[in-house]
Amino acid sequence: MTNLPFKFSLSNFLSPSQSQSKTSHHNTAPYSLLTKMQPQEIQLQPNQIQTPSQIDQRELQTDQPSPMDSSNLLPQSRKSCTIPKPITTAKSSSNKLKLIPLIFLIYFEVAGGPYGAEQSVQAAGPLYAIIGFFIFPFLWGVPESLVTAELATALPGNGGFVVWADRAFGPFFGSLMGTWKYLSVVINIAAYPPMCADYISRAYSPAGSGTGRSVAISMAVVILCLLNYTGLSVVGWGAVVLAVVTLAPFVLITALAMKRLETRRWMVKTEKKDWRLFLNILFWNLNYWDSASTMAGEVEKPEKTFPKGLAIAVVICSVSYFLPVMAGTGAIDSPPEAWVNGYFADVAGMLGGNWLKYWIQAGAVLSSIGLYEAQLSSAAFQLLGMADLGLLPRIFAVRAPKFDTPWVSILLSCLITLTISFLPFEDIVSTANILYSLGMLLEFATFLWLRRKYPDLKRPYRVPLGTTGLCIMCLFPSVLLCYVIALASRRVFVLSAVLTTMGIVMHFLMRYCRSSGLLKFTDSEREVEEEREERIVLGHEEENSGVV
Repeated sequence: MTNLPFKFSLSNFLSPSQSQSKTSHHNTAPYSLLTKMQPQEIQLQPNQIQTPSQIDQRELQTDQPSPMDSSNLLPQSRKSCTIPKPITTAKSSSNKLKLIPLIFLIYFEVAGGPYGAEQSVQAAGPLYAIIGFFIFPFLWGVPESLVTAELATALPGNGGFVVWADRAFGPFFGSLMGTWKYLSVVINIAAYPPMCADYISRAYSPAGSGTGRSVAISMAVVILCLLNYTGLSVVGWGAVVLAVVTLAPFVLITALAMKRLETRRWMVKTEKKDWRLFLNILFWNLNYWDSASTMAGEVEKPEKTFPKGLAIAVVICSVSYFLPVMAGTGAIDSPPEAWVNGYFADVAGMLGGNWLKYWIQAGAVLSSIGLYEAQLSSAAFQLLGMADLGLLPRIFAVRAPKFDTPWVSILLSCLITLTISFLPFEDIVSTANILYSLGMLLEFATFLWLRRKYPDLKRPYRVPLGTTGLCIMCLFPSVLLCYVIALASRRVFVLSAVLTTMGIVMHFLMRYCRSSGLLKFTDSEREVEEEREERIVLGHEEENSGVV
């Protein structure tokens, strides 16, 4: 700041080596105000003088920037590891998520019960299905949950992983993360209305094909969209009720099967194993642990609530798959080929009678509702977070006047879902898995780079591992992600490449619209009034950092 009418140097407080290697990044007053001050008007109070240790603690930049860092495209206020200031916020705390609703929102983000797990038995046989659902939640779910817990508590803003990638590598990679994760979610939830129709068709056959199936799927999407509009608090507590109702029949199935278990039934082999389908089903049923992070700004005390919610959800999800699959395959003599979507209802009928069969069928519909609602909320709040970052126009952050929900984002997500719902089930699952895998690879890289780039960032929950341990922790999931991508069919791979290209084009289109003023973005306002941005640096509010 050489044009200031006074001189002030940090060399008074730093050693010569420190003063040469470090500069202050705390511009607590706008430049236009500083130039108008007179020298005698600037009086430093004792609590405004930073000691070398305080400066070291608040230092943010690293000596070696990321080779992928494109943060120079943004105003200075976004070049530090901060939470973006929301364009709009909830009007009251009544819609804030508490621990219990968060647990079951995460549960429905990930699992929602063993509905849809039947094809794992068909693809690889009972034994591999049991082993897969026993170990997969821990080999895959635990590392992803740990990454989510650390980053969601360190940067608990709406947008979640988009904010993390943006702060690590810049807006291009934040936008790319948003493209992969958003499309994977809306493609993923497109599988639930058809699954719901499959279960309904077992009780009402016209819903199984033709016009009846199309009507059932369309009505399901519209009704679920309207329900999501009512707010996160309603969706969260609704998830608690749905979880109790949908898990109860599987508790009964497990209990009834105990007297009839025979281990020989687990050894039945399939004629030809379909490892691609098997892995896709496991992966599809047990991923999206990080999706709730996009709603972190709506969670009450996220630094405490998120780690607890994730830990409990991992246990619930693991048990809710492993026990029913083990019980169902061990209690009845059915060939693996019989295990198609909806077969758990037939298992329930064999073990407990028609009343339990109908409960499973009703539970499948309710589970689909819970899965759809939880993941639709995640997708909608992700778009809201991207609007807060300036990656999307601010219209995506507009909230409904009564329910405080991002209704534009909800509407767009539902329209995309409705379009995709009529594609084949396996193509839906495979495409969602590839896009999600790409996003997760970027997320693991983001996690490791933020540890290196901002080592002193306040992390209310911190994974208790050093750099080597973190790399090992992320290694197996990363290898698995690459394997999932490699297993994709050519059609699915091409579709994923096209969607990725569209996302990149959309990013540069949004940049053009922002620079030309065609659309209204939040960044344009922040460049004018940077000093009004609510910044959290290293977890400390900077109200006392009035150093010039």
